[in-house]
Amino acid sequence: MARTLWVIGLAALAVLVLYGMRRGWNNRKRGHAELVGSLPPVPGELSSLRELLPASVGLYVGTTVAGDWQDRVTAATLGNRSGATLRLYPEGLLLDRDGTEPLWIPATAIHDARVDHKLANKVVPGVGMLVITWRPGDRLSGSRLVDSGFRHGDESDPGTWVDAIRALPAAATDSESDHDYAAVERQEET
Repeated sequence: MARTLWVIGLAALAVLVLYGMRRGWNNRKRGHAELVGSLPPVPGELSSLRELLPASVGLYVGTTVAGDWQDRVTAATLGNRSGATLRLYPEGLLLDRDGTEPLWIPATAIHDARVDHKLANKVVPGVGMLVITWRPGDRLSGSRLVDSGFRHGDESDPGTWVDAIRALPAAATDSESDHDYAAVERQEET
């Protein structure tokens, strides 16, 4: 009888923990929905546009609040890690993600790009991953910046992608960022 009560108690505890995790995820999703707003739609004329680099197949790591590599954005399927194909056009960047809708980042929304070794609670060795800092929603709305990460699964060099993204004519890349990434890295090292 005592064993049965222990099993029932542990099962109830497991259900309670799973309920709390689900509730926390949903609360986080609601909080990030305001941050992200509505994602830009994929342009219909993409098939007729010229690709600046050959497409790269790899892993969409996820999206975080810019400057905080562990604060995963869960709204609008941005928190779902998945296989993806990355394509770069003069008008923007397309992450064609497996199992969910594609993510279109217009060139006018791109703030910067860099190679990093960590994002969305994933740390990668070696060459690292491509991280695109961009502003979802309207540029004038004052929405915060987010970082989206892509880990190349082929022979693509993330540094080449960084240079190509920074060279986009409509990109708002500049040397002065809204966040001091060097300070964030120094803080993590201590």
